[in-house]
Formats: sequence, structure tokens, C-alpha cells
Amino acid sequence: MVQNNAGDAPRRRGRPRSFDEGEVLEKARGVFWNLGYAAASLDDIAEATGLNRPSLYAAFGDKHALYMRALEHTRTGARTAMTAMLGREGTLREVLSSLFDAAIGAYVAGEMGQRGCFIVGTAVTQAVNDPEARALAAAFVADEDEVFRGRFARAANELAGGITPDAAATIATATLHTLAIRARTGEDREGLQRVARAAVDLICAPS
Repeated sequence: MVQNNAGDAPRRRGRPRSFDEGEVLEKARGVFWNLGYAAASLDDIAEATGLNRPSLYAAFGDKHALYMRALEHTRTGARTAMTAMLGREGTLREVLSSLFDAAIGAYVAGEMGQRGCFIVGTAVTQAVNDPEARALAAAFVADEDEVFRGRFARAANELAGGITPDAAATIATATLHTLAIRARTGEDREGLQRVARAAVDLICAPS
């Protein structure tokens, strides 16, 4: 790999940015999450982030590039969080129940109402005519399947009879998605927890 020495690096022109890109990205994601990609305007994003259009373009590119950054940021964070939660000590039933509880807590949050999952709630709709969003949504689902499959393979003796790690991963990923959809449509926490418990009972051997 070819690397530039510090002395060979090109000089940056203009003043350094006076805002935190991560914070701005999080606020922009909130706009997309609440309104959806199509309905979210750059004026909405500018108002939420406190930046004008030229600053947004300079930092992130156009609206679509900003949206893709928000999707990728969410995908990376979700995989990291899932891996950490599924790696905790405890029985498979305990660990899986805790993950679903954490997901429900995130899905029912939102200043404008229950928002579900950012990727499921926005990218699935956008994917119809947006190849980049479709590819990222597919990669997100594949990530979830892979992380679940790895955990279930390590605890195959704790799976319900006849359930393979592959099948259990498919069920667990589908459960996350239905929880996200049900939360976005307004189902309360108690109802979501019933769905989660049913999935855990289906995947895990009786305790």
C-alpha cells in the first residue's frame, strides 16, 4: 500500500470545520428517520443540523450521499451492538431475550412517535428504485443473519429440537424486522414483548 508522508500531504484550503460531523450526521438521520428519504428536504436537514446548504454539500455531498452515509453509519453500529450483546455471558435464552428487549426499547423511541428501525423503516421503501439503498439494506439483513448464526452455532445444544443455527438465525432476524414494523405502526411495548417471547420460545430449548 502506498502511503503519503505528512510532508507530502496537500494543504487544505479554507477554515477548518467548526462542527462535529458525527453529531450532524445523527441529526440528519433523525430527519430521514421521521420523514422518510423522499419527504425529507435539504431545508429540513439544514434546520435540524444548524448548517446551511453549502456547508452540508461540502461535508457530505448531496442529499442522497448524506442519506447513504446515515444508512452505513447505522448498519455499522447495529452490527457492533448485536455482536456485543450476543457475546455476553448467560444462557442463549437470556442473551436472546435481552437483545430483543434492547431492540424494542430502541424501536419505541422517537420524539415524533415510535420509529422502529431506521434501515427497515426507510431503506426498504427507498430500495424499490434506488440500487445503492437496496444493496445496503440487503447487506444489513445479511449482517444480522451472520451474527445470529454465529451465536446459535456456538450454542447449538441450547436450540429447540429440530432447529438448526441457520433456521434460528432466519427466525431471529425476521423477529427483529417484525418488531420494527409493529413498533412503527404503534404497537405498544407489551405487545412487542409478546412477539419477542414467542420467538425466543420457538428458537430456544425449554429452560
